[in-house]
Amino acid sequence: MICLGLTLLAPLLLALPRSWGQPCPPVPKNATEFVCTAPDLYIFPSGLPSGILSISVEFTNLSTMGEDALQGLPLLRELHLSSNRLQCLPASLLWPVPELRVLDLTGNLLEDLPPEIFHASGLLRDLVLRRNRLRGLWPSWFQSLRALEWLDVSGNLLRMLPPHCFLLLRSLKSLDLSHNFLRNLPAAALEGLAQLERLDLEGNRLQVLAEETFQPTRGLRYLFLQNNKLSALPDAALLPLDQLDTLDLSHNALHTLDFCLPEPHDTLSLDLSGNPWVCDCHAARFLHWLRSRPVHLYARNKTLCLAPPEHHNQSLATLAESELGVSCPPTPGPGKQESQELPPDQVGKA
Repeated sequence: MICLGLTLLAPLLLALPRSWGQPCPPVPKNATEFVCTAPDLYIFPSGLPSGILSISVEFTNLSTMGEDALQGLPLLRELHLSSNRLQCLPASLLWPVPELRVLDLTGNLLEDLPPEIFHASGLLRDLVLRRNRLRGLWPSWFQSLRALEWLDVSGNLLRMLPPHCFLLLRSLKSLDLSHNFLRNLPAAALEGLAQLERLDLEGNRLQVLAEETFQPTRGLRYLFLQNNKLSALPDAALLPLDQLDTLDLSHNALHTLDFCLPEPHDTLSLDLSGNPWVCDCHAARFLHWLRSRPVHLYARNKTLCLAPPEHHNQSLATLAESELGVSCPPTPGPGKQESQELPPDQVGKA
């Protein structure tokens, strides 16, 4: 395997002249922080003081780390390895640093991680894996991360999520899956994330969401779904999210305002811009709901009607409800029911 080859290469790199292999400045014995951003660094620095609490080795040519790279650093709490050229990591790399709270691997070349790499990282709070080449996430990574609050895997090559992938991340508050290639979410994808407050799915290829997708995340406050390919939302998919502060559905393929929104507990920031809205009776009921609740609609001038022709390119927010009708005509076809005018207390919940 490539990772094994790179690990075996590490001792050879250590034998190189110091000026080529270890260009970082010397570190005082009582130092608690180590920073090195030398572009000609190819191997991880050795001989660091045992009292080091934070290491930042970033913007270098570091491509591999030996299994013992972190030996003798039992107090280490933060490890920043962003913007290097790491292609793989040894399974036991983090085992000598059980006090680790922050691990940042942004902007490397990682395609996978060993299943047991985080087995000794029970105190890890922030894990950043964005802008790598990960093609999958595996539940085995997260089995020991009971304290994890922040997980960022944005900007990778993810196409799917395993069901129950995050089941044991009971403390997670922020999950960033943006700018991947996800086409759908398994119904149980978010199972276990009862503490989640922020979910970012921007810039994927999501086409559909299951009705029960957000059932496990009832405390969600910030939901970003912009720049996907959603053409419809299940009627009640968003209803469990009665703590929402921000909902971004902009730049999808949504056209009918017939999905339910939760009752805002406070002011709800809502972005519906960049969708081809059909401004019909559903839009009328939505406007009635919008105008009678504490909702701030962003990008009003870009929230435009595509149809019918008489409202083409008009801002939805400027239309009067009376211009759009108050009840929907029957829609024939299997499984379809005739739409009817809703009573006032149900307006906007169709």
